[in-house]
Formats: sequence, C-alpha cells, structure tokens
Amino acid sequence: MAKEFSDNNFNEVIKDNKYVIVDFWAEWCGPCRMIAPIVEEFAVEYEGRIEVGKVDVDNNPGITAQYGVRNIPTMLFFKDGNVVDKQVGAVSKNALKDKFDKLISL
Repeated sequence: MAKEFSDNNFNEVIKDNKYVIVDFWAEWCGPCRMIAPIVEEFAVEYEGRIEVGKVDVDNNPGITAQYGVRNIPTMLFFKDGNVVDKQVGAVSKNALKDKFDKLISL
C-alpha cells in the first residue's frame, strides 16, 4: 500500500530511501482517482525496492510548492534524494510500469 507523505515527513522519506516515487494528488481530481489503483498495485509489486507514497496537495502545500507541482496528478521519481524523472497527467499502466522499471535500472 502506498504511504501517505506529508510536509512533516517528506524530507526524511526522501533521505532514507534510495528510490522513491511520489504521487501528488487531490480527492477532487478525477484523473488522480483513475491512476490511484495503479499506484497502489505498484506499491505492493515494488515493495522493498521502491518506496511509493502519495502527497495530498490540498493538505501539504509546502512540499507541493517546493517541487513546483502545479498540475495533478504529478508523479516525481527520486533516486538518492534527487528528482530523476517526472510524469504529469494520467497515463496508462504500462507507461507507469516503464517509468518504475527505468528508475530501478538507473
């Protein structure tokens, strides 16, 4: 299951994990709800290899602004604390899987 990241714990999560994928979303966002089951599925599939979490943009404006997230859903892909890839908007499960696999191959 994807973890809930917040303004309070985000920096620790990024620092403590080699690979992190963050889904910036909001409850009212239709495309966010479309990809949510995929994010949850990948959180289980990649458990132990990639830390997968979600940031509710309405409740966490600090981290949302820090990374310049203006459109949702936005997924940021981190390696060793640095953003190495980004996906803005809803995409297919296969497209996201490709990005997950690419991250762990870096």
